Amino acid sequence: MPVKWIVLAIAVLMYVLIVVFPRKKSFSSMGAALLMLILGVISPNAALTELVNWTVLMIFVGSLVIAELFIYSRVPAVIADSIILKSPNVGIAIVAILMMTGFISAFVENVATVLVMAPIALALCKKLELDPTYFMVGLAVMANLQGTATLVGDPPSMIFADYANYGFNDFFVYHGKLSIFFAVQIGMIAGALFFYVYFARKGGPKVEVEREKVLTWVPTVLLVLMILGLALASFVWGGISLASGLIVMALGLAGILWYRFVQKVEGTKVLELIKGLDWDTVFFLIGIFVVVGAIGEVGLLDDAANRLDDLVGDSVFLGFLLIVGFSTLISGFVDNVPYIIAMLPVAAKMAAVHGIAPELYMFSLLVGSCMGGNLTPFGASANVVSVGLLRKQGVDTNFAQWLKIGLPFTLITTFSASAFVWLVWR
Repeated sequence: MPVKWIVLAIAVLMYVLIVVFPRKKSFSSMGAALLMLILGVISPNAALTELVNWTVLMIFVGSLVIAELFIYSRVPAVIADSIILKSPNVGIAIVAILMMTGFISAFVENVATVLVMAPIALALCKKLELDPTYFMVGLAVMANLQGTATLVGDPPSMIFADYANYGFNDFFVYHGKLSIFFAVQIGMIAGALFFYVYFARKGGPKVEVEREKVLTWVPTVLLVLMILGLALASFVWGGISLASGLIVMALGLAGILWYRFVQKVEGTKVLELIKGLDWDTVFFLIGIFVVVGAIGEVGLLDDAANRLDDLVGDSVFLGFLLIVGFSTLISGFVDNVPYIIAMLPVAAKMAAVHGIAPELYMFSLLVGSCMGGNLTPFGASANVVSVGLLRKQGVDTNFAQWLKIGLPFTLITTFSASAFVWLVWR
């Protein structure tokens, strides 16, 4: 059997295992990567120096640390309390909290964002004797939506930035055109209008809550410094440079040292914070980098691009619809990280064949694969966490209940963001 088909079989098996055992996804990707090394498709040296993107991993880990400290600071809770107190009724308060969730998620990892906002949502529902199901589903889908907006929002954004040589600033404006950030915001506005119709019309009394107190402003300063540092690195070096990773890692390390020695937190709790970071995704990414590198090495990515070209023919719009539609559907059931890594070069090659800006197809890939995760309760990690938190409250969420919010929200936001991409980048 040719090596190409062996590699394909290993990749397919890896995908199946990721779907069946999502909590063990790092074992699946690392195991597949090890098989690629044993087969000699990729050398260990190439895997470590060429395929594994250490800059992306540094940005991911450093931003996770800052996100954890941001939660600890209680600043998000204080802002949420202010929003609730200023809202005229319950429905408006819920919509405002969901929009705030989206904003935070543009700069903080999605799962961390849900963990920040969930206690606020659950406490509000308990006080008003509301079913928390759809509020919690709303938190997850809004977090997933905005994760694509900036370089630090989610791993797919970091992967895209590395592939396309995008810096932090390029997510806002690129070559004089509005970039992916604004496509996501159009989707967010459409999603907020959906939630307004769903929640705000319920009305209800004005909500009174006891204000939280800010524990410290230092993590907020670290978060702002991270954003400014990435913007500066993007301006000076362009793209996603080693400096970007070092800046975020340095700020994360500074946060840990501040947490231990200035806040005088016990060493065991500092270790708990470090151990509690999403290391599973870190190792998952390492394995995926190697596996997708092997897929490209044996020519499978070129084969996929050629097949898609044959299917699309000369129609740029058909290619656009195919990428958005397929990405949305598959990401509702399969982790979008390996899909993004594998499909970025395919989308870029299709764009080159049609003589169009690669952003048209790459942005459509980002929009579909990241927003498509909102379709199902297992389409994204934030969804799984949200369902788990509801279960702890004694509330079971079935597939049909999730679809009641997830399906219309996904269709509305994906259509809106995709239309923006088409109009701006065609």
